[in-house]
Amino acid sequence: MTPLEFDQHHLWHPYTNVTRPGPTFVVKEAEGVWLALDDGSRVIDAMSSWWSTIHGHRHPVITKAVHDQLDRLPHVMFGGLTHDPAIELGQRLLDLAPDTMQRIFYCDSGSVSVEVALKMAVQYQVSLGRPDRCEFATIRQGYHGDTWKAMSVCDPVTGMHHLFTGALSIQHFVDRPPIAIDADWSDDPARNGLGALEALLDENQDRIAALILEPVVQGTGGMYFYHPEYLNRARALCDAHDIVLIFDEIATGFGRTGKMFAADHTGVQPDILCLGKAITGGTMSFATTMTNDKIAEGIGGGDPGLFMHGPTFMANPLACAAAGASLSLLQRGDWQGQVAAIEAQLQAELAPARALPGVADVRVLGAIGVIEMDHAVSADIAHGHCKEMGVFLRPFGKKIYTMPPFVTAPDELRQITAAMLHLAKVL
Repeated sequence: MTPLEFDQHHLWHPYTNVTRPGPTFVVKEAEGVWLALDDGSRVIDAMSSWWSTIHGHRHPVITKAVHDQLDRLPHVMFGGLTHDPAIELGQRLLDLAPDTMQRIFYCDSGSVSVEVALKMAVQYQVSLGRPDRCEFATIRQGYHGDTWKAMSVCDPVTGMHHLFTGALSIQHFVDRPPIAIDADWSDDPARNGLGALEALLDENQDRIAALILEPVVQGTGGMYFYHPEYLNRARALCDAHDIVLIFDEIATGFGRTGKMFAADHTGVQPDILCLGKAITGGTMSFATTMTNDKIAEGIGGGDPGLFMHGPTFMANPLACAAAGASLSLLQRGDWQGQVAAIEAQLQAELAPARALPGVADVRVLGAIGVIEMDHAVSADIAHGHCKEMGVFLRPFGKKIYTMPPFVTAPDELRQITAAMLHLAKVL
């Protein structure tokens, strides 16, 4: 049995039918934007390995930080102990994050970051003597992760987790914000979606702990970009109803939309902020849930006063070192210029897709480019076409999209957009 045959017989990949596994490529090495395969070919990682490798693979600064940390302290429990990488990373996060985000809880992954945020919101409400406030409001076509509570705030109809609807907690949904990011804002609550949100919060405020949103960009739920003004009004509604506001920036944090955080497209600050994916530059799984003093001190002032969560590998020193190095690259680098150049090139080179049959829309924001088809597309078929063009893309649903590393050169990005246009013609 070859290694690939073993993989296909025994290893279960994400969202894969084990009886009919699709094409899988064996990666032997990675550097920059390139993946080297076992057959000697190379492909551009146009997905940033699920949106995380913003600096490219094996960046020497991050690699050195991990190697150096491995020689000193690979891991130690975070209960009653601390270490320099956790402290230094916290200092960098406070430099970059919205200024009200003063408390940092380190997590294992993005989904866990959302779980932590939801637990924080409920425990905050309980600490204030409101134990009935244990449900959540959100918008349709959102995606917040694959773990149990996170699934409950993903879209129950169009999302990936509808099979579990009967087993999940029932949450409160309103339609996604109807005004796109590049459209004119309307103050009419019936047109901007806020009338429905206000009605939902009015009716259920005694049961809702928090409103959770992906600010501006909905990721896996549909790659949809909505108007930032929606966030301003949502913040005011949450304040009026004393409901916690959670921003899930796992996909959008650290420059992906052209701003350090998607919330920076407006002046709104959440009560709780979820970060992950790019935090370590894609080196290893890590995330954080940040919150303001109001939430943290509210939890601390209640019974039992302790926040009831504590992962074994919380604040793993290797992950903290990688994250600290990644954030230092952002702080001293020209990521804004890189993302702006990628955005301009994506806009120019994906524009011809609008004239292709079967294309419903083309959207670009920062280092995100989307061709939306009017029909479902097959990732399995796409893989074969893209490998021939030296690119790795993984479409989902009706979306052919790229989130390339910020270090992608113009000729490499041109190779990506050519592959996307080809897929739009053949899928």
